Amino acid sequence: MRAALCTRYGPPEVLQVREVPAPAPGAGDLLIRIHAATVTVSDCYIRSGIPTAKFWFWALMRLTMGFRGPRRAILGAVLAGEIVQIGRRVTRFQVGDRVVAFTLMRMGCYAEYTALPERKMVTAAPANLSPAEAAAIPYGGIMAAHFLHKQQIRPGQQVLIYGASGAIGTAALQLAKHAGAEVTAVCSSGNLELV
Repeated sequence: MRAALCTRYGPPEVLQVREVPAPAPGAGDLLIRIHAATVTVSDCYIRSGIPTAKFWFWALMRLTMGFRGPRRAILGAVLAGEIVQIGRRVTRFQVGDRVVAFTLMRMGCYAEYTALPERKMVTAAPANLSPAEAAAIPYGGIMAAHFLHKQQIRPGQQVLIYGASGAIGTAALQLAKHAGAEVTAVCSSGNLELV
């Protein structure tokens, strides 16, 4: 299969498309043919080597991610695709199901295929969205849902969303309004109409 590999830190040009072995799914895994992957700000930070003015943070991230280049050469944490094979212990999905997934630090979405455990952040893709549209949902949507759930947002509660025009902010704004919260959103003047 083809994959975009990041073997060293740097600008976007460090990514190289190469042939690599396709993943083999385990008993509890899904083999997903990726139709669309989202390039997130997190992917860009990792690819660039986590540039920051704080040495201690840079050193900690390099220790975690890899010193000369990312430990996981296939970046990308968000995908939309179709299940082409399932492990014998898989119960929630079937071959042919359209899914979206957020792989977190497992990465691996800048490729034609990935294998993910069924129990990870994988769910059915909305039927009315294209793969590109569906791939845009998990990064901001799942993070926003996590933090709003953690705060137990209720009808009538006042919520302030700072950065309401970003991936997480736009999703948080919509989810908080859907939950019945009174939302105050903060963004730059250029994004006022969107928010």
